[in-house]
Amino acid sequence: MKLVNIKYLAAAFLGLVCLAQSVSADTLSDIRQRKKIVIAIDLGSPPFGMTDDKLQPYGSDVSAAKMLAKDLGVEMEIIQVTGPNRVPFLLTNKADIVIASFSITPERAKVINFSVPYSASESVVGAEHSMQIKSLADLAGKRVGVVRGNLQDTLLTPIVPKGTILVRYDDDSTNAAALLSGQVDAIGTARELVTTTARKNPGRNIETKFAVKVVPHGIGVRKEDTALLAWINNWVVTNMKNGNLAKSYEAAAGAPLADLSQYMPK
Repeated sequence: MKLVNIKYLAAAFLGLVCLAQSVSADTLSDIRQRKKIVIAIDLGSPPFGMTDDKLQPYGSDVSAAKMLAKDLGVEMEIIQVTGPNRVPFLLTNKADIVIASFSITPERAKVINFSVPYSASESVVGAEHSMQIKSLADLAGKRVGVVRGNLQDTLLTPIVPKGTILVRYDDDSTNAAALLSGQVDAIGTARELVTTTARKNPGRNIETKFAVKVVPHGIGVRKEDTALLAWINNWVVTNMKNGNLAKSYEAAAGAPLADLSQYMPK
């Protein structure tokens, strides 16, 4: 009889643990109950996330976050992140989701889930017009800035020619500033960021030298938050079809959003 009781208690305990895990993992219900969603956004990554002269956030990711919160019927709280800490902030529950020019990569997908793509960027190498760079081979012997742990860091590190010096910074704004100050000869970044840097500094003749890769962005969600992911996926598909996400991107970037129809559910 004692053995039966122990087995019963063990089974009951395991059941409670599983129930507790399922409840704690229901972030969608938690968000609705507290009537607020905490969204991590990189505000140093124009045109996706920026701050104006009054330190108010804006950009295509900020617009997308506002739309998502409104459609979910809750308030939004922005928590600022940089490229390297987007995954840690999500995994340590500092944010409910991440909307931060978050490139979908196999490495990241091992530890978090991504929504279907809502945006995209083209990874390029940018520099001043006078800098003689036309391809990867021309980076040999040059200092190239990238954001530490970001997509361009991941893409360029294994393929740059011998003699290239990769200099890593914490965010896109610092990376662009390094180019403008002459600390680096070129930067690996998103095409939109080269365009923005050139527009803000017309006397410097900053331009895209060559493209590396076009990569879609997804909204980052914890692995266990399956209900939240399903809701977000449906929201992304709806707002891709009605054009709202494309409009918010174009308003911020001054250029059309890449065609992401191949990633949409059939």
